[in-house]
Amino acid sequence: MRVDIISIFPEYFAPLDVSLMGKARERGILDIHLHQLRDWTHDVHKTVDDTPYGGGPGMVMKPEVWGEAVDAVIDGGRAALGADALPRLIVPTPSGRPFTQEVALEYAGEPWLLFAPARYEGIDSRVVAEYGERLRADEVSIGDYVLAGGEAAVLVMVEAVGRLLPGVLGNARSVADDSFAPGAMANLLEGPVYTKPPVWRGHEVPEVLLSGHHGRIARWRRDEALRRTLDRRPELVARLDRDGLDKHDRRVIEEFEERLDERRSAASQSASPTGVRTAFRAEPEDMAD
Repeated sequence: MRVDIISIFPEYFAPLDVSLMGKARERGILDIHLHQLRDWTHDVHKTVDDTPYGGGPGMVMKPEVWGEAVDAVIDGGRAALGADALPRLIVPTPSGRPFTQEVALEYAGEPWLLFAPARYEGIDSRVVAEYGERLRADEVSIGDYVLAGGEAAVLVMVEAVGRLLPGVLGNARSVADDSFAPGAMANLLEGPVYTKPPVWRGHEVPEVLLSGHHGRIARWRRDEALRRTLDRRPELVARLDRDGLDKHDRRVIEEFEERLDERRSAASQSASPTGVRTAFRAEPEDMAD
């Protein structure tokens, strides 16, 4: 896969030289090209931004600079990949569609990705509109929060996509067992994991994991994934295909929901005036005077 990244801080992407991404680059699985956006400016100050139309705080990145940069990078990529090649343009922005494991899998099937991380208030909206008419252009968000720039988001996406490419991970099953992975783990968080020693500071590894019984271990992992998802991301459980749940899955969900109802009921009672009076009546002798 070819990956082009245009940024005013290309040095931000040094982490792509280490660990799995670095090895993927060494083996030719990932072909990453970094480009300095300011190389396409034409003034002495190498200006890439200007004040926003309509007023307001902050600065907006100039469309003409980004246009020249994207055009040049596409031309360079075509020289290497073929005259008909076109990248998938990805612009990180808090207002974009959510980046999920499903989107990462989608991008992993692309031969060429072009990332355009912005700074300031973002890139002039005409840039995405222009390239959306010529190629596939996505505005994508990695979460409901705002960063100083899109570079960190690009690092997240490149690693999420890169680890899905064949040959990057030593064990292909690692991808299949991931949180959110298609199949059994779709819309589920991965459960707790353990390694040696079997007891650490009084905390024991669950006995089932030491049993060697593969069926029981698989069932335990499935149950823990369901419980963790119910506890931490209940909205994901609503997306599960109920027809794909077995009787054991349904029982785990029902038991969790029953315990949750009990906790809510207990919390409601303790917050009520009756509950408060009961709590204070526990030691009546303290009120003897």
